[in-house]
Amino acid sequence: MGYVAVQGGAEAIRESILLARYENCLDGTSISLTEIKANLKKMVDSVMSESSLYSPDLAALALKQAQGDPFEAIFLLRAHRSTLPRLYFTTVTDTAEMRVERRISASFKDILGGQILGASPDYQHRLLNWDLINETEADVIAFRDQYYAAILNAMEKTAEASFEEEGRFPKVVDSLRAQNLIPQPVLCDEEPRDITMEPLVFPSARSLRLQILTRGMTGAVTALGYAKIRGYGFNNHPTIGELRVGYLPLYVTSELSGVCEEYYIGEIEVTEVEAFMEEDRQEADEKNQLGIGLGYGLCFGANEIKAIAMSVLEHSMENPTPGDPTSDEEFVLLHVDTVEATGFVSHLKLPHYVTFQSKLDRIRDVQRGNNHHA
Repeated sequence: MGYVAVQGGAEAIRESILLARYENCLDGTSISLTEIKANLKKMVDSVMSESSLYSPDLAALALKQAQGDPFEAIFLLRAHRSTLPRLYFTTVTDTAEMRVERRISASFKDILGGQILGASPDYQHRLLNWDLINETEADVIAFRDQYYAAILNAMEKTAEASFEEEGRFPKVVDSLRAQNLIPQPVLCDEEPRDITMEPLVFPSARSLRLQILTRGMTGAVTALGYAKIRGYGFNNHPTIGELRVGYLPLYVTSELSGVCEEYYIGEIEVTEVEAFMEEDRQEADEKNQLGIGLGYGLCFGANEIKAIAMSVLEHSMENPTPGDPTSDEEFVLLHVDTVEATGFVSHLKLPHYVTFQSKLDRIRDVQRGNNHHA
């Protein structure tokens, strides 16, 4: 790819950067990181997931700097992540230990521990809330205090203790495994691969596929998941066995005291989906047996649509259908990455003067040759 120098380019770039900054200051106000985290939480969650960096503060800063452009914010955060030292590795985390705030199943009406709707727009009318136009800080504080008082009142009336009080619930999939309707998981002690530390090669390991889907573009993962359900593969659509939104505890091991010990370092909010897929299985007698497969998705923050689509694509690549693009790991994994996709498309804005002039020269040569023969 060839480029030519542009006279005055450096000065023009400086002025372009200053103009972008000026546009951010036109109305004389500035949004705080706290306001971004509170009012744009879903966007912050999405940026953290696609950046592979769990830090609401840094995600909010990146969004502010990028003027709300999630792709630019993800690029900024990934670039920052690459400068950070990796001091520890967390131990294996069991998602059954999640402190659940939302838990639903589309497969069963009654599940052990009950369904918890939690915070979700799923049950609202999609109508604009005009009250938000003139909402003040005093209105926000008043509603918050009123709601908190109602929660305290409800807690005082509910005295019985149960495992649900700690937010921990049994897995829906475990009940199907107990009935031999879903195979028991095959334990794998293989060291997980790390897509941030090594290049992607094909065929890829499942750990790499899950990482790439987790940090893939939400829109791209959703679109390909939709394509799988609508046009390829399944005889009927998958069913959500269980969707959870909650907080996972994280631990690291260290020898600070001279003895290798495990330390709790905090918790992160995640969305986890286990989706049930109808599939044919070949038994030992080579007869096909109808069964239920499992698709899995997990990503940072409250990001339900992406986690569902991720579970669909994960199952599709684990159980490929010939001729199905969404079963082709190279097609899926190379096209859902945010920075790869936006970076390549964005580079088209850069100077291509020499290469385009070369194309024009070839076209002119062909035209002159055609005119000569005519």
